[in-house]
Amino acid sequence: MSTHRITTPFGAQSTAGQVVDGVDLTGKRAIVTGGASGIGVETARALAGAGAEVTLAVRDVEAGERTAAQITPTTGSAGVLVAPLDLADQASVAAFVAGWRGPLHILVDNAGIMATPELRTPRGWELQFATNHLGHFALATGLRDSLAAAGGARVVVVSSVGHVNADVDFDDIHFRRRPYDKWTAYGQSKTANVLFAVEAARRWATGSIAVNALNPGRITGTNLSRHIGDVSSAPASFDPASTDVSWKTVEQGAATSVLLAASPLVDGVTGRYFEDCEEAVPYRAPVRRGVAGYALDPGRAARLWQVSLDTLATRNIG
Repeated sequence: MSTHRITTPFGAQSTAGQVVDGVDLTGKRAIVTGGASGIGVETARALAGAGAEVTLAVRDVEAGERTAAQITPTTGSAGVLVAPLDLADQASVAAFVAGWRGPLHILVDNAGIMATPELRTPRGWELQFATNHLGHFALATGLRDSLAAAGGARVVVVSSVGHVNADVDFDDIHFRRRPYDKWTAYGQSKTANVLFAVEAARRWATGSIAVNALNPGRITGTNLSRHIGDVSSAPASFDPASTDVSWKTVEQGAATSVLLAASPLVDGVTGRYFEDCEEAVPYRAPVRRGVAGYALDPGRAARLWQVSLDTLATRNIG
């Protein structure tokens, strides 16, 4: 694979529908986590509209059913399915994996939470890291054989420009000793998303599974920001008054996910981080764009993979 920076004819204002126009996904099977709200809905709609069978993996099954019923008449696809998945609950992830049958061509790790108060899972894991990273890690690794069976499968990991706020603190991932900060916790979980893509791309190359991460941009009208409250403490990209980053509609916000999930323009591309439908440039403060060097570091990616395996293998973190 070439190491040159990947660009496409699409950009920040492109929509998911434009990106997938002319692409035929007939016979392909896709999973979109968090597919009942925000950019997950538009990602699922675009994939279904191109002919894919799409499973909405959601915490709220009733909301998922409503979304499926809404997508079907707008795409003409009857292949929009719904299955329960709570990424913060490893038993739920395991049940979802156990219930999957057959090949999987597209996995979009889209669901996420942001800037929550200090919360923990029953195992004692910090909730943002547990949901945004560990849940998706267990899901993707659990479905690896199904991805390999598809031949040329793609895994798409929705990260955020918020990853520039924090590297993974391997000495205290779950805020046992350091003071909890909701933005540091969020940034760490989003860095973990990128590091996962880097290491999965390396490990799964022989199985022809492409894995890429992305920043969807600052999106209007989603549930992701429900915990923010007073934006005065938020990084610039979450401040409605900020001119540092442009707002996108949900249709535009889903475009980069759909590009990586379905477009022939990125065939063979893996282990990269995209934004605005092209590979991101290196992050340079104070402009909140691009990818931080630590998020692409192969050594840190390999370390996170092992830490994730070890964490999932234990009942709690002590």
